[in-house]
Amino acid sequence: MRIGELAAKAGVSVRALRYYEEQHLLASQRSAGGQRQYPDSAVERVQLIQQLYAAGLSSKSIADLLPCVVNGQATPELLDRLSAEQEHIDSRISDLVDARDRLSTVIAAATANWRTGQRCPASVTRAPDAAAP
Repeated sequence: MRIGELAAKAGVSVRALRYYEEQHLLASQRSAGGQRQYPDSAVERVQLIQQLYAAGLSSKSIADLLPCVVNGQATPELLDRLSAEQEHIDSRISDLVDARDRLSTVIAAATANWRTGQRCPASVTRAPDAAAP
């Protein structure tokens, strides 16, 4: 498939695909006319790249782990890096859950105050049942 078709199927920009190629995260073949051609499997690869970027991994980290994804083989060093990345993602998830819970508390307080005509409190630190840090 051509670059525009891949971009549409994967939900990314053509510019992003070109960047992925520059970073050696994605490869294409060139047609006789010089146009990029991608296999159907490129859609899933681009979606994986997007997920890994969203999780906070760098281009280098993604490039290092993609061969493991493709052929299932990894060195002990790579496994250590992958475990560290997973721990980092777990930490970010925990932070996001905490932020969501605090936002829920703010929304609940603001909703109650709106219904009674009161102003929102200047600060809402934690839900009453949340543990203190």
